[in-house]
Amino acid sequence: MPVFVARALNRLATRHVWVLPLLIIGCVFVTSWPLMALAEPGSNPITDAGNYWWWFVVTAATVGYGDFFPASTAGHLVGAYVIVGGIVSLTTLFTRLAAAIENTRSRRMQGTGTLEHVDHVVVLGYTPGRTERIIAALEADTHRRVVLCASEDVDHHPMPARDGLDFVRGDLTDEATLRRANVQAAHSVLVDPRDDDQALAFTVAVDHLNPDVHLVVALRDMSAARQLSYVSPRVRAVQWHTPRMITEELQDPGITQVYADLMTDGGGGNTYSLRLPEGSGPTTFGELQTRLGREHGALALAARNRDELLVSPPWETELPAGTVVYYVSRARLSADQLGPATAKR
Repeated sequence: MPVFVARALNRLATRHVWVLPLLIIGCVFVTSWPLMALAEPGSNPITDAGNYWWWFVVTAATVGYGDFFPASTAGHLVGAYVIVGGIVSLTTLFTRLAAAIENTRSRRMQGTGTLEHVDHVVVLGYTPGRTERIIAALEADTHRRVVLCASEDVDHHPMPARDGLDFVRGDLTDEATLRRANVQAAHSVLVDPRDDDQALAFTVAVDHLNPDVHLVVALRDMSAARQLSYVSPRVRAVQWHTPRMITEELQDPGITQVYADLMTDGGGGNTYSLRLPEGSGPTTFGELQTRLGREHGALALAARNRDELLVSPPWETELPAGTVVYYVSRARLSADQLGPATAKR
């Protein structure tokens, strides 16, 4: 609810719907002052300029401190006029505020609003269950606002309980819909459609509007990535069934290329495992990492002892003989290459 109130107040400020209540109370003030001066004797301090504005405020707000008050019947009538004017002004203001709140909530639920976010993440496409998991991962790992942009068959906000999640609904190939999601100012866009044909159409629309955005496309058939590269060489295609990799690519552009390189022969390196020789004696993960880097240009990723797998453990972690080490290298290393020096402490 605080989000709705804040947006409604913003609309009040930008659309000047507060002008009518202000005109009403201003008119009452301007007309009531000379009337009160005529109705009350000059000895009544209520007619003084320094006192009347204070009496007017507390009376129009129906507070009535009683420090100043009219004594004559005509003055009482002027006081009643001020009270009615204050009630009308406040009622008008609260009515307009309530309407703005309801209108903001309605537009949010129907996805018909126009957003003004900058450097945000836009998710194009909605698949029940899957999209909820992706958005939950994004909101947990990034400080950026997330906007869900769904097609017209999604007739209302599918995740209304998430106050920080904005919703836009429409034709996702239409520039007007993308502009309402402010794609032109987004940090990154995830194209997550229902099939690969939609993926190509959505990608073309996004690239046309914002050719510099980090664009991630989820594909069922990765052979379609070639078609996407014709749209832009910067498009990152990710397999549809790996939502965790999708969210990582949105937050850390290029990381899927690192994964692909590690899993492809002839890339920058492959992943291997090596068991520390029994006679080598204990060492620490930091010492092992230093030796691998300096002597072999390799990088240790994790270690497995008898009890558990340690992924990127602290450097002071003890690695006894027999520990299996997983590392990235351009070539496989043998135990003999690593064995003798690990005994040096």
